[in-house]
Amino acid sequence: MTMRAPASDLPIVIEDVSVRARGVTILDRISLELAAGSPTVLIGPNGAGKTTLLRLAMGLVAPSRGRVSWGSRTDAAPARRAIMFQRPAMLRRSAAGNIRYALAAAGVARAERDARVGELLSLVGLDGLGDRPARKLSGGEQQRLALARALAKEPQVLFLDEPTASLDPAATKTIEDLIRTVAARGIKVVMSTHDLGEAKRLGGDVVLLDRGRVIERGPADAFFAAPKTVEARRFIDGELLV
Repeated sequence: MTMRAPASDLPIVIEDVSVRARGVTILDRISLELAAGSPTVLIGPNGAGKTTLLRLAMGLVAPSRGRVSWGSRTDAAPARRAIMFQRPAMLRRSAAGNIRYALAAAGVARAERDARVGELLSLVGLDGLGDRPARKLSGGEQQRLALARALAKEPQVLFLDEPTASLDPAATKTIEDLIRTVAARGIKVVMSTHDLGEAKRLGGDVVLLDRGRVIERGPADAFFAAPKTVEARRFIDGELLV
């Protein structure tokens, strides 16, 4: 199955962007470039702005100031971008039906959908569970199904909001292995996590956010081995950022 999309939405360039809601600044003058390559992992305390940054880069949140561009275009519809939220809702239908719905929404021809459903179920390790009601699947299985739905549109960029939150270690490993598989197929993964071990295992580069600002960014190995800022050192050591 071919899942690599045309290089049209990368790089995503965020230039001096702030996002405010109800008088509160959620993102504060962020500048960041997301380019093709290994996964970019967002870390930071609760409320740091990780989810809002993912939604901004997806195109679901508009900047209050600044500019976002996708492949040098500021009006790019999210045809080649997909997002999986931390608590994805399962449609009241079978696992296969959930994927079939996503394929229809992505404009995949009806004649191709059954084959694609089978391929996607196989990719995420849900072979044999296509007829099971999606809401009866375990938490880890639902996360894998949500990932299959996100991949239905053959995205070039995949945003994941804490994809392993609340999963047990075995389910977490399965999702991490799937993320590696997706990245190996040429899809740019941008994900948030509260798990520093996961950031080390998956991150090509790491972005530390705090109070809506980018505190530090760098290759994952260098970031964890020799953080450049006091905030990064404290966060890695498990201290609260105040």
